[in-house]
Amino acid sequence: MRRVVTLIVLVAVAQPAAAELAVSNLFSNHMVLQRDAVVSVWGTASPAAAVTVAIAGHSVTATADADGRWRAVLPAMAAGGPHSLTVAGDGSQLSFANVLVGDVWVCSGQSNMEWTVADSQNAVEEIASATDPGIRHFKVPKSWAASPSDELAGGAWETADPEHVGAFTAVGYFFARELRRHRDVPIGLLNTSWGGSRIEPWMSAEALGLDAVTMAGLLDAEAEAERATLASIRAKVGELPASDGGIVDGRPVWAAPELDEEGWLELDATRLWEEQGWDGMDGIAWYRSSFELTPDEAKAGIRLGLGTIDDCDSSWVNGVEVGRTDWAWNRARVYDVPAAALRPGRNVVAIRVEDGGGGGGLYGGADSRFVEVGGARRPLPERWRFRIGWVNVSTEYRKNQVRTVLYNKMIHPLLSFPVAGFLWYQGESNANPGDAFEYRKLFATMIRQWRADWGRGDLPFLWVQLANFRAPISEPGDSDWAMLRESQSAALALPRTGQAVAIDIGDAADIHPRNKQEVGRRLALAARKVAYGEELVYSGPTYRSHEVKDGRVFVTFDHVGGGLAARGRSDGKLAEFAIAGADGRFVRAEAKVEGDRVVVWSEQVAEPVAVRYAWADNPEGANLVNAEGLPASPFRSTPAGRGARADH
Repeated sequence: MRRVVTLIVLVAVAQPAAAELAVSNLFSNHMVLQRDAVVSVWGTASPAAAVTVAIAGHSVTATADADGRWRAVLPAMAAGGPHSLTVAGDGSQLSFANVLVGDVWVCSGQSNMEWTVADSQNAVEEIASATDPGIRHFKVPKSWAASPSDELAGGAWETADPEHVGAFTAVGYFFARELRRHRDVPIGLLNTSWGGSRIEPWMSAEALGLDAVTMAGLLDAEAEAERATLASIRAKVGELPASDGGIVDGRPVWAAPELDEEGWLELDATRLWEEQGWDGMDGIAWYRSSFELTPDEAKAGIRLGLGTIDDCDSSWVNGVEVGRTDWAWNRARVYDVPAAALRPGRNVVAIRVEDGGGGGGLYGGADSRFVEVGGARRPLPERWRFRIGWVNVSTEYRKNQVRTVLYNKMIHPLLSFPVAGFLWYQGESNANPGDAFEYRKLFATMIRQWRADWGRGDLPFLWVQLANFRAPISEPGDSDWAMLRESQSAALALPRTGQAVAIDIGDAADIHPRNKQEVGRRLALAARKVAYGEELVYSGPTYRSHEVKDGRVFVTFDHVGGGLAARGRSDGKLAEFAIAGADGRFVRAEAKVEGDRVVVWSEQVAEPVAVRYAWADNPEGANLVNAEGLPASPFRSTPAGRGARADH
């Protein structure tokens, strides 16, 4: 099972005719231009045509080159607006209204950055209350290219109002809203994100050390793998269906209780279909099973547990739809079934599963699929009938795994557009064995690269550390998610960087925690310090050093603010600390706040040499904060007490 990947259709964008005046898609009504920076406006016209760009009393004329390309450079402007921007030449004029000058922030990463306001906590209220005309959003279309491109595949600026804000990046919007509460400067959000993407696709070939021959080989290998996958699926199902065979004229015919299941296969509902011979299968498949009810039970209504489903499901009982969940590959489905949908005797369950990439289908423990009647549960079968409805033969959406191709089409076209800084929320797709440690090198390289590409080596770069996720564990152990968080924290060594720790606001059952408001608020705190120079506490405690004395570990921190505290405890006791002796075996430890440091100990370790905090996928109960309520960043020490090397 892997991240949600949104299916897309890529639209080819043709160059305008030679005599047609045009500008880049970045320029539209409601745009935000970067304040206090020279701003380029560019486009196409007839060769040698004079093109004049005017805004706020400034007027600049450029001449199109032999290919019809032109670029006009406007002088730096102070924050303000709204203005009108006109582009005139070649016998025509383009006019753009409601233009603001303010701060433009690039918002990039994978699905948690792409996650919209409409899918976030308190969405209805948030959308209804979105009335700030000083916040604007531009969604860069998902697209890819084998080499750097200068043009986007489309896009337009939109205002933060109830009609449009639901589609905004939630992290970006709540960040902008918080900034606007403290700074009267318009904010533009350039949302260039793609769910499920690794970090490598967002980096240039130069940054990754790839030459043209190597890049061509990567794309050829990717294409060959895609062909092999489709050939394998065709061998199982024959001619691939052009549409979902389970839906006819809008009716879910494969959900009908009387359906003849001849020709249907069987699959284990505790394992993804990729684990049962359907590797690479993305698209739609149907599952069917049944359960028995007495006449009295059928009159009462039931709760139906279907286990975890990757990615989307629509579910029926006896042909009556009882629930659906979109794009929640790691969330258990439990639906209430009314008595009207039930019958005495055999009741048929049908599930239509749509998978957008990675793992697909039903999975999880057998006890997660059940019928609950009057508070008593009985299990559903482990083996279900199975049939392919539709196979997605398009592989474009998988390009979010291929090195450099997203940079080429979703970052490179933005490089001439001045910005105030970057917001980054990514890492889940790299939180794997081996990848998680290497991420620190890639991440630092990407930060330097983007800054250099935009022509400013000190542009603020802020990111969200991965939130807590997955089931908590009872004993200390290794964690790729913790390692990835450490790799993210390592980038704080670069100047003008900031990290929003989210270790306390995740969701054990959902990789997409809905509380994006607090994520945005914490990013805004970091921006107020890193980008705008305010003096304030903007980070939770971060590990500085430790010393061992009389069998106890004394840990000191930076960013203690008004002092260290144990959230939810009046006695200062802390959770999620572990220590190890020379044998490197970590055990859970007692810990408490003592003044400006934390003391950690365990009767099982007489001579500790290393300490960890919140070192797990989901360190449930981690409660070290500063007086301002900002959570401490997870960490592990070295035996020497300092440094970024491993503690074992």
